[in-house]
Formats: sequence, C-alpha cells, structure tokens
Amino acid sequence: MLGRTANGVFWMARYLERAENTARLLDAGFRMALTRDVLTAEAEWRSVISTVGQTCAFEAVHGQAYTGDKVWNFLLRDKANPGSVLAMIEGARTNARSVRTALTREVWEAVNESWMLLSEWLARPVKEAMLGQVLGAIRRQMTLVRGAMDGTMLRNEVHNFMRIGTFIERADNTARILDVKYYVLLPSIAWVGSSLDNVQWESVLRSVAGDRAYRWLNAGSMDPRGIAQFLILDQRFPRSLHFCIDKIRSNLRGLAHEYGQETGAHELLRGLGTQFHDATIESIVEAGLHEFITEFIACNQQVAQAIEREYRFYA
Repeated sequence: MLGRTANGVFWMARYLERAENTARLLDAGFRMALTRDVLTAEAEWRSVISTVGQTCAFEAVHGQAYTGDKVWNFLLRDKANPGSVLAMIEGARTNARSVRTALTREVWEAVNESWMLLSEWLARPVKEAMLGQVLGAIRRQMTLVRGAMDGTMLRNEVHNFMRIGTFIERADNTARILDVKYYVLLPSIAWVGSSLDNVQWESVLRSVAGDRAYRWLNAGSMDPRGIAQFLILDQRFPRSLHFCIDKIRSNLRGLAHEYGQETGAHELLRGLGTQFHDATIESIVEAGLHEFITEFIACNQQVAQAIEREYRFYA
C-alpha cells in the first residue's frame, strides 16, 4: 500500500470525524446558551471555543466578543479559520479524491455529496433560525459517509487506516470536552454535598451523543462521577476513551498482521492502554482528572504522529 494512500484515508477520516464533533459541540452549546442569561451564555460560547483549542485564533478575529453568531460562524465557515467545519469537509474531499481508487464508489459519492451540500449550506453566514438545520445536516452527512465506509469497504489496510484516524480524532474530542466541562463544573473531588447543574451535565453528554445511552445505563441519574466514568472507562459506549483505544489497538493489530511487523506506534499504544488497566474513576479523580486527561491527550497525539511517520516506510 502506498504511503500517500494511507495518509489520505487517515486524514480523510480524521477531518470527517472532527467536522461531526464540532457540529455536536455547537449544538450542545447552543442549547445551553438558550437557557441562560447573557453573561452565562457568553461563558458557554467561550467554553466551546476553548474545547476545540481555537481561543487564540478566535480572539485574533473577534477579540473578546463571545456572542453566539460569531462563535458558530467562526467554527462553521469563517475563511480565517482553517479548522472550520467547511475547511474540514473540503480537506476530507481533497484527501478522498487523491485516494479515490482505494475507496468504493459509495464512499466517494457520500464524501463528495457531503461537500457539495454543506458548501451550499455554509456559503452564507448562518442565522440563528437556521443553525439547528445546518448542524443536523452536518451530522446526517457524516453518518451517511460512515455508513458507506462500514457497509462497503473491504476489511483491509485501507479500512484499518480509516478506523484509526476516526478513533484517534474521536478520543481527542471526548477528552477535551470532559476536561473543559468537568474541570470547570467540579474542580473539587468532594462529591458529597456538591450542587450539580443537570442541564449543564446533560450538555456534556449531548456533545458526545451520549445522553440517551447514559440515561439507559443509569436510570436517568446525573452525577459527576458517573458521567466521568461513562466517558472514560465504559467500553460499551463508542465515544468513551477506553472504547476508542480498544478500536485503535484492534486496527493497529490488523496492520501488523498485514505487514508482518509492529512499529513504535504499537508500543506507544500499549503504554497508553496501561492508563486504563484496572483503573477506577475514584483512582483517576484522586490522582487528578485534569492531569489524567492532559496525559491522555498528549499520548494520543504521539500515537497519531508515530503512525503517520512510521507507515511512510510502506510508500
């Protein structure tokens, strides 16, 4: 397999996942802002920008004006933002086109259709009345692409690189959301007697599409320890950190089988996996949730960089 093909499908998957994650985060932020006063709504929009790591880029364009329309248009379509959803969709299509012969017709058509549709939706500034429809369209199109991948692609090295890109990006997103939201909402480890804002906690779950699943498992009960455990350690939830690491490990194992050898990325991933071995939410919080998440994000990025670097060997 050519290195440029591996790189193309890897980044196509990452861009698509990042676009969907941004849309979900904006949807949760919008719902929260609607229920709050002006100052609290501004803080919510600020946290959205902080979660995606674009505080400096946003303030370079808009200063401290964290109003809803400025935030969602910056993250959806602003030409000054190379990390916007529109830029991600264009990046995914560019990568898909460069590796078109490695994709099924259904996958290419789904990516191309998403680009055409969302380019039209985001050609003009998004008004508040249209925001829900635009975010819904982004989520639906990404679901269609993912369905085409799962339903038509051979389970070979191309599929492995796609899945690795998807779950590296997904793990990073879940970790950043949990760190920003959880650390702000509950900086203390003293569970008993703490006042919880159920609407805010629901927004954390909604931003990772986990609100319904969490309620099924916990009979509707909202508590910080349960939510943190769900998003970090629950292997049944497809956006938890543990689930993502398991899938990256599985697909890296598939690559090792294809090529007959392991690389340094496998060793890094084993080190990352040790964070979850026999871990409990109590031990994680006692040691420092923020520190755990920060280390996880750094290790996850190292794995991604190692994969890109080492699989150029096959170019």
